[in-house]
Amino acid sequence: MSCEKCGLLKNVVFLAAIADDMPEVNLKKLAGMLNLSISTVSRALKDHPDVSDETKRKVKELSTVLEYEPNTFAIHLKTNISKEIGVIVPTISNDFYQAFIGSLEQEARVNGYSLIILQSGDDPEIELENLKRCKQNRMAGVFVSITSKTKEISKFLKLANEHIPVIFFDKVPAFEACNKVCVADEDAARIAAEALIARKKKNILAIFGNLQLSITQKRLKAFNETFHKYESDACIDAHYCSSTDEAFELMMGRLTASPAPDVVFCMSDDILIGVMRAIQTLGLRPPSDIGILAISEGFIPTFYYPQVTYVETSGAKLARLAFSRMLACLAGSTYAQELKLPSVMVEGGSL
Repeated sequence: MSCEKCGLLKNVVFLAAIADDMPEVNLKKLAGMLNLSISTVSRALKDHPDVSDETKRKVKELSTVLEYEPNTFAIHLKTNISKEIGVIVPTISNDFYQAFIGSLEQEARVNGYSLIILQSGDDPEIELENLKRCKQNRMAGVFVSITSKTKEISKFLKLANEHIPVIFFDKVPAFEACNKVCVADEDAARIAAEALIARKKKNILAIFGNLQLSITQKRLKAFNETFHKYESDACIDAHYCSSTDEAFELMMGRLTASPAPDVVFCMSDDILIGVMRAIQTLGLRPPSDIGILAISEGFIPTFYYPQVTYVETSGAKLARLAFSRMLACLAGSTYAQELKLPSVMVEGGSL
């Protein structure tokens, strides 16, 4: 090691020892310790071509030893540019949202962003509080899956005035002039209905989600229209459940009534869990005692034997599609767009 480098290293160690008593290491302190201007230190950390390589080396070595971290909040205030994206979901204790968030985080990290995850608890008031937090913290953008009770989205749309794009996903508003990314709900229900028709199922218990949600309305309409299109003589007994527990209670009543269904269609994973709990409670075995078909993210069906046959609605794939739309909005796209993720049938042994 050259004498010059030895001297620099000793100087850095000495300055680091002095800095131990400093409550915070900022650009001003780095500049004072190196006898440089604040602007020179800032440019050196950014590899500005006007700063010599020797100065850059000194600044970076000292900043490393002192574990200097840029004040991102101050940078956001100065530039009005954030690298954080808000994600508002009804709950994270849901396999679809977990898969969505996990995949979204990977996409965000690769592109230099980080995520702030907020739960609404399916409460519109908490949802608006979370939205306000995203605005106050100057998020770069917001992803939101609305609650089952959300009626008004004007406050979401007003974020455009703050140059904060909002992407609705999964549970989206019926309002058309906004960015929406969701699974092809109509196709998923159509594929499920065609599978039941092909297997000549006659007595069908179809359990859908909250009827106030557009996702439920779309799947219900496509499901019924498919049976009507093929002039099926199947009897469809449609019910609506907003939770796993509701699905369980419904199933316990329907399975002990007469006539019992020969197949159950579950619109979501939450419903599937309640249905399978009732089936197991009563000691029934699919598909000999009763058939099961679900629209699912794909993880829950693997819990059971035989594996449940399902129409895939992948949270991970939806996240990649959603983030691509967010990047377009961050790059300046201002028109509203609705993107849909195709669905596919995954055969198990429950049908």
